[in-house]
Amino acid sequence: MTLASDVWGTGPPLVLLHGFTGSIDTWEPVRTLLGSRHRVVAVDLPGHGRSPAPPRAWRLPDVARAIVTTLDRLDIACAAWLGYSLGGRVALHAAVAHPSRVERLVLESSSPGIADPGERAARAAADEALATRLERHGLAAFVDDWMAQPLFASQRRLDPVARARERTLRLQHSPAGLVAALRTCGAGAQEPLWDCLPALRMPVLLVTGAADRRYRALAAAMAARVPCARVAVVPEAGHAVHLENPVPFWSLVGAFLAEAPTPTLEGGHP
Repeated sequence: MTLASDVWGTGPPLVLLHGFTGSIDTWEPVRTLLGSRHRVVAVDLPGHGRSPAPPRAWRLPDVARAIVTTLDRLDIACAAWLGYSLGGRVALHAAVAHPSRVERLVLESSSPGIADPGERAARAAADEALATRLERHGLAAFVDDWMAQPLFASQRRLDPVARARERTLRLQHSPAGLVAALRTCGAGAQEPLWDCLPALRMPVLLVTGAADRRYRALAAAMAARVPCARVAVVPEAGHAVHLENPVPFWSLVGAFLAEAPTPTLEGGHP
């Protein structure tokens, strides 16, 4: 599968991966900022934007491999990766399966997956119910329900213009593409990566919003397992930190990406 991508800027390469119902356009407000410092590769994940829907048998390792193939076509051997939510789960799979391709990793409001089999099965059923609802009631109703989730309650503080832009971008997707993404890339379909975290050797920045208690706890649990990880909690932000409080978010990310390369970790220590 060929995924849609957009490339701009010059400098060290940076891969950007959006969340569910996002797209390359997610990063438009910081396009100039990032392009002044990096050769940016923004990718539409399967079922999103201009990328085709994923085959039913696909899972996140297949998505990570497709993005690595995209980098091959661009002659990029290694890059920093930044992933938000779903994009973070994809980026983490890339770091686990293709560690030589990930120089450093930023995970925004993301997770290694659901460890408990019962909880994972319940989430798979919930994702299937969401997919069925989207098929039956259409994209507009689905987007309104999606944006009304408690997870995104803090976004009600956003400027109405910004909220309207987010809704408009989500409505540009193919309903069939989002249905396929839910069924193949949802958290219920993901094999958890918790046991793989200690093997990561690249620097990892885990960013969460202060109002997002669930993902703050997940970030702390991940940091306890990743040898070279740190947690950054951004005030006045919930799940979508880059949207809700962009200035401190991009300041943190920029400083992390600009750090000198760290020595290869051996035995879990720098």
